[in-house]
Amino acid sequence: MSTPVRVDGDTFESATDVLIAHRQVMRAIAAAGGPSCEVVLHNLDGADVDLGHTIMAIENGHVTGRTVGGPSTSLGLDVLQNRQKDHDAFGYRGFTSDGRELRCSSVYFHNSAGDIIAALCINVDLSGLQHARAILDGLLPTASDSSDKPDEYFGRDLVSVMDAMITEAIRETGKPVGQMSRDDKITVLETLDQRGATQMRKSVEAIATRLGISRVTAYAYLDEARSRA
Repeated sequence: MSTPVRVDGDTFESATDVLIAHRQVMRAIAAAGGPSCEVVLHNLDGADVDLGHTIMAIENGHVTGRTVGGPSTSLGLDVLQNRQKDHDAFGYRGFTSDGRELRCSSVYFHNSAGDIIAALCINVDLSGLQHARAILDGLLPTASDSSDKPDEYFGRDLVSVMDAMITEAIRETGKPVGQMSRDDKITVLETLDQRGATQMRKSVEAIATRLGISRVTAYAYLDEARSRA
């Protein structure tokens, strides 16, 4: 058995009172959320609620294609089964008749007797974001996409290209230079050698400087890295 909602704080004696108190709030939410954010106030007051005509006020109704005088949703049926239950819900999924996904939240207002008399609902159309994500997913490489493809490094000159390659090789160890072990530094030399960076003029000296080791040590690490192959 559902526990009746405990009524405290502000209550309203009619859906009209709720509308008067929250009309500007609705406009503010819709303006902040943008054209994909629908804000709706439903009238659920009275013993014989007509779920086909509950909308008292609506902002950005193009999201679901509804207008003032329009219908409730499937949740309205559940609410009217127990008007004293706490039906507030946040961040749940909704779907339009044409299949678009919405992120929804609903807050219900009670009168002093504890009965629900109105619902304020916020519905955000996710289709634009989902389309943008699909485009980004198509542009951004995945691990499987790049595993057998070369990396490319850009710079104003070869020195900056080499520096970018060293920076990336260090980043791939997952450690700052100050925390690297001897083996980590050999791995950096190995990575750079495999990518051709050690063929650049004075590259080993530059790598040594970045790793905080001497030129002689860098060459020794490079020889050890090549011996692993």
